[in-house]
Amino acid sequence: MTSIPSDPTPTGPGPVYSTPLLVPVHQGMTAPWALAERERRNPQGPLVCRKAALGRTWRTMSASSFRAQVREVAAGLVACGLRPGDRLSIMSHTSYEWTLLDFAAWEAGLVVVPVYETSSVEQAEWILTDAGVSLIAVEDESMERMIEALRRTSPALTDLQILNVAREGVTELIAAGKSVDHAELDARTGALTSSDLATIVYTSGTTGRPKGVELTHGNLVHLSVNTVVHLPEILGHEAVRLLLFLPLAHVLGRFVQIAIVCSPYGVMGHAPDIKNLVSDLETFRPSFILAVPRVFEKIYNAADARTSGLRQKIFRTAAKTAIAYSRALDTPQGPSRTLRVQHRLFDRPVFSALRRILGGKVTHVVSGGGPLGERLGHFYRGAGVTVLEGYGLTETAAPATVAQPATMVIGTVGGPMPGTQVRLAEDGEILIRGIGLFTRYHNNPAATAESLVELPAEPADHAPSGAASAQEGDGAPATERWFRSGDIGTFDRHGFLRITGRKKEIIVTAGGKNVAPAVLEDRLRGHPLVSQVLVVGDNRPCIGALITLDAEMLPLWLANHGLEDMDVVAAAADPRVRAALERAVARANEAVSRAESIRTFTILPTDFTVANGLLTPSLKVRRAQAQERYTAQIEELYALPPR
Repeated sequence: MTSIPSDPTPTGPGPVYSTPLLVPVHQGMTAPWALAERERRNPQGPLVCRKAALGRTWRTMSASSFRAQVREVAAGLVACGLRPGDRLSIMSHTSYEWTLLDFAAWEAGLVVVPVYETSSVEQAEWILTDAGVSLIAVEDESMERMIEALRRTSPALTDLQILNVAREGVTELIAAGKSVDHAELDARTGALTSSDLATIVYTSGTTGRPKGVELTHGNLVHLSVNTVVHLPEILGHEAVRLLLFLPLAHVLGRFVQIAIVCSPYGVMGHAPDIKNLVSDLETFRPSFILAVPRVFEKIYNAADARTSGLRQKIFRTAAKTAIAYSRALDTPQGPSRTLRVQHRLFDRPVFSALRRILGGKVTHVVSGGGPLGERLGHFYRGAGVTVLEGYGLTETAAPATVAQPATMVIGTVGGPMPGTQVRLAEDGEILIRGIGLFTRYHNNPAATAESLVELPAEPADHAPSGAASAQEGDGAPATERWFRSGDIGTFDRHGFLRITGRKKEIIVTAGGKNVAPAVLEDRLRGHPLVSQVLVVGDNRPCIGALITLDAEMLPLWLANHGLEDMDVVAAAADPRVRAALERAVARANEAVSRAESIRTFTILPTDFTVANGLLTPSLKVRRAQAQERYTAQIEELYALPPR
């Protein structure tokens, strides 16, 4: 239960909101401990499902079988000469092998350094060099060629070992490990503590060179075991099934795979190619889904774009009904009789179809990595799938707050996780401390010092176990280290956090109006035509926007509106497409004051992508890079008077 201060009105740094630990933690809680515990509790119960190479079937693997294979691979890593504390990197799409290597590395006492499969040569070189990686496991030949080239050109990487998964690299590890006494593994895991480094996860680098976030075994496991108890509707029942398709290089995916291991019955599968995601969801049938907001936006947009005429009218009426129904659930009187009847009428033709797309068994969806927006949150709940938003950063080992099904307020990201404290600085910046908080940035003491602020300590009974604190000299008041998130937020009367936007992204217009771009960007991305939005206007007379078109949705939208087929470049210049987006902008502006509204916009002929450097691997816009690349277009926005 979240602790709510008696006086929620701050006079300096805001009041502290906290949730106590639900499960006691100790120093023996490490990733190998978590896997061993799962095997001890339910050795023959399924833990992993692997999709057959041919067909649509999934083969289950018990906790005992998975742990046995983990230890075989771990022995192979020992045979490669890797010592406790050495760095192993994984560069791959989400896959069974990713999870296997992750846990095997921990079993061998190693530190795992993820590299996104989409990383550029420069990004990969920086991460591998900065972290001092000894061995990298790559997915295929193209990645191997990239790393081989780096080995030849970068003196720091000359001795880097490369393991190619596609060329039976895992099988070779298992064979090499047969000569290793498993007592060596027992000694390594026995020496590990929750204070030991488990992984170095590099940030997406939206504002500069990626920083290596050092996370301990305790950060990941202490948080995971408490999350299982904190969210029993999602992780605590016998039918828990999760299909992982988020990149496991992202801290959220990593955290959830550990949470599945820490759950009593959880089963995980892997979907490396999201092009087959709908089919994989249908056959795997997860009980909950973990994704970033863009996934849920695209599902909604695709459903809207695939309809036309009467069917589209029915879908949009159903969507409005779902939203109204969900909003009514939050009122004392609940949905009216008429609204309940309308809701039942739309369930079979619309809502059940949506649930089938998600696999047919999904009851909850967890959204993280960015704001979902209230409209979509209400739509999905009204359609029978409750979306729980959470908030966190790489530095907090993923979730710092999460909404709980019984108490959720759509539009908020819930209260603190167990063992976590959250407060606001005087300027509204979100400050965090607790069991998930990182230790430091790797090789970057200046960034570490900049990210932490010392504040007077809270009374001991309010402090989460495992959180850092300091005593400033004899008799001096104790202080606590709080992480400066860089995000701006507010708390509601329930103690639930609402994210306003990034501190560095707040736009100040020439008229002195502070504008958080996320509200407008989120609403505009809900249109089927829209892929990405960049709201601009710093020191300008009004707010403007750069809009990119969704190449996947465009053909459907054109066909459903009786328009000829055209590519994205032609559509960006088409007055009919612009007219549709003008209406979308007008609807988005309804959520803000006139001073905050978009008064001018342009449609770009190219999209923001990971490949062109304008999106991070977690699909966040690199704002500074995008503004720099489209400087001319931004200037053109303000060359004409606003509409």
